[in-house]
Amino acid sequence: MTTALLSVSDKTGVVEFARGLHALGVRLLSTGGTARLLAEAGLPVTEVAEHTGFPEMLDGRVKTLHPAIHGGLLARRDLPAHIQALSAHGIATIDLLVVNLYPFEATVAKPGCTLEDAIENIDIGGPAMVRSAAKNWKDVAVLTDATQYDEVLAELKAGGISDKTRFALSVAAFNRISNYDAAISDYLSSLQADGSRSAFPAQANGRFVKLQDLRYGENPQQRAAFYRDLHPAPGSLATATQLQGKELSYNNIADADAAWECVRSFEAGACVIVKHANPCGVALGASPAEAYSKAFKTDPTSAFGGIIAFNRELDAAAAALVAKQFVEVLIAPSFTPEARAVFAAKVNTRLLEIALPPGGDTPWLQGRNAQDVKRVGSGLLIQDADNRQVTRAELKVVTKKQPTPAQLDDLLFAWTVAKYVKSNAIVFCGGGMTLGVGAGQMSRVDSARIASIKAGNAGLSLAGSAVASDAFFPFRDGLDVVVDAGAGCVIQPGGSVRDEEVIAAADERGIAMVLTGVRHFRH
Repeated sequence: MTTALLSVSDKTGVVEFARGLHALGVRLLSTGGTARLLAEAGLPVTEVAEHTGFPEMLDGRVKTLHPAIHGGLLARRDLPAHIQALSAHGIATIDLLVVNLYPFEATVAKPGCTLEDAIENIDIGGPAMVRSAAKNWKDVAVLTDATQYDEVLAELKAGGISDKTRFALSVAAFNRISNYDAAISDYLSSLQADGSRSAFPAQANGRFVKLQDLRYGENPQQRAAFYRDLHPAPGSLATATQLQGKELSYNNIADADAAWECVRSFEAGACVIVKHANPCGVALGASPAEAYSKAFKTDPTSAFGGIIAFNRELDAAAAALVAKQFVEVLIAPSFTPEARAVFAAKVNTRLLEIALPPGGDTPWLQGRNAQDVKRVGSGLLIQDADNRQVTRAELKVVTKKQPTPAQLDDLLFAWTVAKYVKSNAIVFCGGGMTLGVGAGQMSRVDSARIASIKAGNAGLSLAGSAVASDAFFPFRDGLDVVVDAGAGCVIQPGGSVRDEEVIAAADERGIAMVLTGVRHFRH
């Protein structure tokens, strides 16, 4: 290791790293602001312009695009012809490259960023050098992030950078370039002729980082892995810390996401039990134990082997109740030491801790995906995520009978739950808990019947209950089924050509009905 070139936008840790290189006898090359910083720190540094014999030009757009730089990075040390070519042209090898790129992503994330600002923060020389060094990884180590400095310096002090580390650095470098170019493509291809930006750019460039390989997918014959967004949202499932238990399976992760997204939709303390992607029990409670007890009552049979999520810290009392049943995954923002102790003996139970982000004015939006993606044959369906939350003020009462304040509470609760139930969804609720859930049927009438059957199986009365339907009732028959089961009020989107017929049926049956104007299909 004789020569290192350092050219960084983010100066974090670079002086300390350069000082370590200098102590090992490594010659330092640098550009612009990095060179000035190193010189001010008392380190001997050679400007790239002096090294190449060619000055920086075009306001710094051209400074490292020179054979003296790329020849020094790309020459293979094991090929005599390459070494002879360097010698013939007076080019010295460069053995280590430290580059982080112009902050394009941070620039375009700023409110009011102009196209000119974005263009000037597209790095040209940096990615070119990184690619050259990464391609020649056996001879050149390339660092693209300050977190890599300590490991590389330690290996240098120990005698040299291993091939394993060099290759890992090369892969990280190409990944960084890929992500950088994708960010530029995302931004530029979203621009419209009038200067506005489209939510759906002309080219979609997803960037995901693998968290783990999974034993298999939905079924044993399917291979699978779990990836997270390059920049995961705080409070999302991908940020979870597994405190104990077996390795998560594909189905565990899918169901855990369904449970977590549902439970964190509630501002009050809540518990959600999910089985096969559908909530089978949801309840509010003054304590986690109360919320769990109510949620479990909805469907004790389906709760066996389910995924359970809380939006409050799990304490010993709730843990003791949950531990009586077989549970695959247990999720909470935190666990008390006493709660952890309850599950210490249940070593296979997976405990996931997910820190909730600050609520702000819209707690149901914090840390949520902005878009949903579904894979289809040779393509993607991309849509805005269904983050719409209906408030009490938006409800439209369309029947002669007015809902009571308590009924409105239950209707909004039922509506929130229905949003996370597979269509067609019918949800009976009362007293801040689900009473019966009908999910995923081709007929809304069948969903309504299944929900009432579920309640009967659990020994729960539906008299006076609140019912949510995720989409409008196309005919009055679905309404008649829920009223026959005991419903006292209904919440639904409206929008059917037979709305008047359904509203008249509600008046005829003597129940209150409110419309949301919002549909919540979930496929």
